[in-house]
Amino acid sequence: MAENSGNAFDFKLFRRLVTYTNPYRLTFYFVAFAAILLSVFAILRPYLLQQIIDKSLMPESTELLVDFTVMMLAVLLLEVISQFLFIYFANWLGQEVIRDIRVTLFDHMLTFKKQYYDQSAVGRLVTRAVSDIETIASIFSQGLFMIISDLLKMMVILGYMFYQSWRLTLIVLVVLPFILYATRVFQKKMKIAFEEVRTQVSNLNSFVQERITGMKIVQLFTREASEYKSFKEINEQHKKGWIKTVWYNSIFFPIAEMSSSITIGLIVWFGGLQAAQGDVLTVGVVIAFIELSQMLFRPLRQIADKFNTLQMGMVAAHRVFRVLDTDSKIIDQGNLKLESVQGRISFNDVRFSYVDDEEVLKGISLQVKEGETIAIVGATGAGKSTIINLLSRFYEINSGSITIDDHDITTITLASLRKHIAVVLQDVFLFADTIFNNITLNNPNISEEQVYKAAKEIGIHDFIISLPEGYQYNVKERGVMLSSGQRQLISFLRAFVTNPEILVLDEATSSVDSHSEQLIQDATDRITKGRTSIVIAHRLATIKNADKIIVMDQGKIVEEGNHNELLEIKDGYYRNLYEVQFATVVD
Repeated sequence: MAENSGNAFDFKLFRRLVTYTNPYRLTFYFVAFAAILLSVFAILRPYLLQQIIDKSLMPESTELLVDFTVMMLAVLLLEVISQFLFIYFANWLGQEVIRDIRVTLFDHMLTFKKQYYDQSAVGRLVTRAVSDIETIASIFSQGLFMIISDLLKMMVILGYMFYQSWRLTLIVLVVLPFILYATRVFQKKMKIAFEEVRTQVSNLNSFVQERITGMKIVQLFTREASEYKSFKEINEQHKKGWIKTVWYNSIFFPIAEMSSSITIGLIVWFGGLQAAQGDVLTVGVVIAFIELSQMLFRPLRQIADKFNTLQMGMVAAHRVFRVLDTDSKIIDQGNLKLESVQGRISFNDVRFSYVDDEEVLKGISLQVKEGETIAIVGATGAGKSTIINLLSRFYEINSGSITIDDHDITTITLASLRKHIAVVLQDVFLFADTIFNNITLNNPNISEEQVYKAAKEIGIHDFIISLPEGYQYNVKERGVMLSSGQRQLISFLRAFVTNPEILVLDEATSSVDSHSEQLIQDATDRITKGRTSIVIAHRLATIKNADKIIVMDQGKIVEEGNHNELLEIKDGYYRNLYEVQFATVVD
């Protein structure tokens, strides 16, 4: 956007935005027609005023005065009705358009790779989906149609002025170029200023969102003063961005007012002399021209003001469309829909990197049999969690292949692939909703009976019903009303109730107390029974009974076997890990 900031208007972007009005074409045309009506009514008022002054302000013309007064009232009534319809449907159209854009944007964001969210600030994305899109509505409600209406009024007014007196019109036009030039400069400066404002709004939103989310860390490490100072600096930049727009407004509008006053003085001076000398000009024409000049300059000033609104909307539209144009989707070209899965998994010489030329997985090959439970262990950064992300296709591999039941996962539709895989993560995310809805994720195909049965089967039903309101207990944002162990148990039930053929547990017991760990271990034994399971764990005690243990180090598989086999390897990686963890245990 920065390279085009000096351009007064981006017509290509505007045309793209207008395409969203296609489903509401009749309303679009109606609003445009209402704008035309308003321009017609605008010229009728000064015309009737002129007629009243020139033809009916005589004792013998009382009847004409009544007639013109009635006509003036009728015009004012029609103008008010047209104004109401114009404003209502222009705003209605704007809200319909932003609703469609917001739905399109959210749907698009749902398909982004996880890598996109790894690199994007949540606060900025929230700004795009909420406040930026709301700003786009003002293009239609206060920008586009208002400007069209004002331009039509100006054209009609100028035509009528030339018809009445070309000399008085030329006096008005002498001043007009100065206002037009000032308006042009004003538009360009405001374009740049509003781009800066939107940038600072995004920075402010992102900063506040992250600090509120991480307030516990801020307070734990007594960083309140430092964060307060940072916030003041960001807020100051935000203020400076807005002050710049105020500065431009404070220069432009006084110039416009002064030009308008000069024009009125010239009209009174020249028109009054002509009328006094008995020229073709009448007092009614002079009075009408004073009002007409104001009606001509007022829309021009309003156009500048509305152009500010239009510019803010266009800047917001550019930011929103930049997200819409982001090509960060996992390519879903598979056409295979798996009705059922046996659970055979194969990684064949898989290589992957989050950053170019920095491989995280360096030629991984492993086989998982149907119904087998394998565990993956290794130091932090060894690539354990990456394997899970690749299996669910949150990222694309650089080379090699991953298959399920001998089907390359790229040939399987994403929805079908993920339907048969359930993942329990270390960092459990719960929505600000009831426990029941967090378990089912509002899936209508999962009944209460299924949830109760699954909860009893893995031994956590009693824990849930002990909470206030039981399954209808609202856990608040991110599940803050529950302990880490309780959130983990909910995530186990969430995975189990979908009855997946493949289950993945990622560090499921790494941050819970010993009591919760026992509950989770019991739940683990139940939900892994009879299905293919991949367990990632730091605590080796939780994986001793796994059918096979994969030991990873720096993106490679260095050892493979069951618990006893790996302990027999002298100076083996797994044996060293085991001895470190259980060094204090007396045999």
